[in-house]
Amino acid sequence: MLAIVNSVVLVGLEGQSVRVEVDISNGLPVCDIVGLPDPSVREARERVRAAIKNSGFDFPLRRIIVNLAPGDIKKEGPIYDLPIALGILMAAEELGSGPAAAIYAVGELSLEGTLRPIPGVLPMALALQEFQPGATFIVPAANANEAALASRLKVLAAESLAQVVAYWRGDEELPEVKPATGDSPPPVFNGVDLADIKGQIAAKRGLEIAAAGGHNILLIGSPGAGKTMLARSLPSILPPLTYEEALTVTKIYSVAGLLAPGQGLITERPFRTPHHTASTASIIGGGRIPKPGEVSLATHGVLFLDEMAEYRRDVLEALRQPLEDRFVTVSRVAAAITYPADFLLIGSMNPCPCGYYGDGVKECLCTPHQIAQYRKRLSGPLLDRIDLHLEVPRLTYSEVEAGTARENSAAVRERVTAARQKQQERLKGTGVTCNAAMSSRQVHQFCRLAPQARALLRDAFNKLGLSMRAHDRLLKVARTIADLEGSELITAAHLAEAIQYRSLDWGEEKQGA
Repeated sequence: MLAIVNSVVLVGLEGQSVRVEVDISNGLPVCDIVGLPDPSVREARERVRAAIKNSGFDFPLRRIIVNLAPGDIKKEGPIYDLPIALGILMAAEELGSGPAAAIYAVGELSLEGTLRPIPGVLPMALALQEFQPGATFIVPAANANEAALASRLKVLAAESLAQVVAYWRGDEELPEVKPATGDSPPPVFNGVDLADIKGQIAAKRGLEIAAAGGHNILLIGSPGAGKTMLARSLPSILPPLTYEEALTVTKIYSVAGLLAPGQGLITERPFRTPHHTASTASIIGGGRIPKPGEVSLATHGVLFLDEMAEYRRDVLEALRQPLEDRFVTVSRVAAAITYPADFLLIGSMNPCPCGYYGDGVKECLCTPHQIAQYRKRLSGPLLDRIDLHLEVPRLTYSEVEAGTARENSAAVRERVTAARQKQQERLKGTGVTCNAAMSSRQVHQFCRLAPQARALLRDAFNKLGLSMRAHDRLLKVARTIADLEGSELITAAHLAEAIQYRSLDWGEEKQGA
């Protein structure tokens, strides 16, 4: 007898319908799975066999063929355990005809028949509601909250195979999980507050500009000057995630298997801090079947590279394309997957190998050649893609001792949010939401310069030898500064402040000043 159970396959961040076809016929007892399964899917034979028997049902001792259609898409992971088990029981005439509504099922079975959580349920549910709105989606109970974000589906939470079989037979109902209603509470920032950081007024101003426009930033200073603390305070001044951004972040973390059991929508911006020994595949994404890397996990959040010059050269150079395009395509023999990579990069580094070049207190022990070689670890094309180069000087004791009131992150976040709203109104309908993401055409359209600012830009372009990319990024930063000031026109003062944040373009003779 032939039985068909619907399921979903995940390709990157997109889901696609899969038919689990089960045929039971006379012959030697064997269970074969076809349809381009990987080894983890083939192992489902033993898990399903034990789960069916330990749930109190009979496993048919006949020839069983399981086909996962369409057969040209690679199937991986244990997500098909539940539909395979249901298909075998249906083909063995233990389930009857089943419910009349369109039902899709996913889930990993333990040997005792309970359902374990699986990765990628949210993108599956979002895809399912597009090609089959109103369908019933049976998922493990631990995945129900994320699946319920697809509001046009009927999401049922199941704890075990026996529970699903009882529902299929009409003996009992599975609990339906509804999407959360009402406004979600604002995220609570438990990290570093700007008020906790003493001194560093110029660096804090740079962080505010970076947060307001989505600009990449590099912090340069002696050891212990506060670079890491400044970087960790950046999430506290970023505007809250929009619902669409939160949905994208949650989809990525769902695919990566990083959602906690029972977790729903992620409402806090990601802050990723990979170690400097990380490989290119872990940063960009990869594997035999491509998985999201750190650049994708940091989407709509922050990617912090501490001691940036210590990262491998190939890792840093691999960042150039996602920094420019805001997505990354990982190509493998099995598949070519595109993931979003719309993140704000913040890096920190010492000015030289010993860390004290230009310190003013401790003497630098490095030779000019060592300093030049150290700084060459960050290539020119990579620095071109970093909008703000901030010097983080050593604090004086008077700054350490000062107990004066300092502006907290909440006050700065209000200004940042207001500037972002201006940008969203200006860029409405263009597909981008912040100044840093503007194309060259949009820069020409929206970055209107006052006459004095235009003359200053011409002089800076010629004297600093800026590339066209650096020219456009300079205008984007000036546009953000003008937005923070509430000005529609970019003045010479706005542009001058933007120029001072590109210190690495000034030449070697000014970098140690």
